[in-house]
Amino acid sequence: MAPPEDQTDQPLDDQPVREAVREYAALQPGLVPITARFVELTRTLLDDAGINYLSVDGRTKSVASFAAKAARTVEGRLLYPDPLRQITDQVGVRVITYVHADVAAVAGLLDDELSMLDDRDLGLETAREGRFGYASRHLLVTPDAPAPASYDDLAGHRASIQVRTVLQHAWAEFEHDIRYKGTVPAEHALDLDRRFTLAAGLLELADQEFSAIRERLQAAAPHQPHEEDPSDPRISGQELATFLAGQYADAGWSHTDHYGWIAGLLLELGVTSLDELSALLTSVDPDAIIRRMGYRYPAGAVRRLDDALLAIFGRQYVDLTGNAHRVPLLTARLEKLSTPGT
Repeated sequence: MAPPEDQTDQPLDDQPVREAVREYAALQPGLVPITARFVELTRTLLDDAGINYLSVDGRTKSVASFAAKAARTVEGRLLYPDPLRQITDQVGVRVITYVHADVAAVAGLLDDELSMLDDRDLGLETAREGRFGYASRHLLVTPDAPAPASYDDLAGHRASIQVRTVLQHAWAEFEHDIRYKGTVPAEHALDLDRRFTLAAGLLELADQEFSAIRERLQAAAPHQPHEEDPSDPRISGQELATFLAGQYADAGWSHTDHYGWIAGLLLELGVTSLDELSALLTSVDPDAIIRRMGYRYPAGAVRRLDDALLAIFGRQYVDLTGNAHRVPLLTARLEKLSTPGT
């Protein structure tokens, strides 16, 4: 979005601003690997939670962008008197989801796993003003102390994480491109504002319809015949997705690749049919698992199955070859499941 009318950019003739920009220029190269690590951490948390998403990427704020923001004024006064502390998007991560419900799930997960320093729902703020327009969830996070396993290098650093649906992202990117990179003649400004507002309303309606479609499909969860490949004894990803939609009707869809991945873990455990899996899951109480895990976000279907298998097989499940990349995470979750009174 364009900055409000009472915000302007001024030349860098203010000594504190110049000093902050010089200091940021020295710090910025070191923030590039930190940004990459925050992207990796975010992907790891989303994948482990089984939350569906389209993409996770990141960027380190450029020195030029920092300088322009540091020089911004409101009514002749600097908007950021302490730029190095107050400009919080030096490390930026963006998560694109498919539907709006997943935006809330991502925010809930990050609040659960990291320290939440700020949480702004700009779409909600716009709606409260009775308008359609820019919609995105802006989170400011930092790792808890101690930092999650293998991410000690992020201790003391913050990341600004934007979470939005793919339709919200399309609107924001197009609007940004037109307003910042193009020239809008004054005689067309009001008409273009009206058209952007109309487009934002249509996209909000489309987001709602996509959510309704997904909920309808989850509720129906029809069984689709599957042509078995005799050379592959695993349960197919599509077959497993249909089964889990019925098994965990209140869970969100998981990332498409994860159904095939956990089918491989089932194969390691010797489970090669849905009948075997169904019988296996009768040995655990899914509600009790949810209580012990203490989720504050709707865990995806694959995560729900992952928890059930962890509860059933314990350390044997942690030590599977397909879990070698996440032993610390699974060990921590196993402790939660094994702790009496939780």
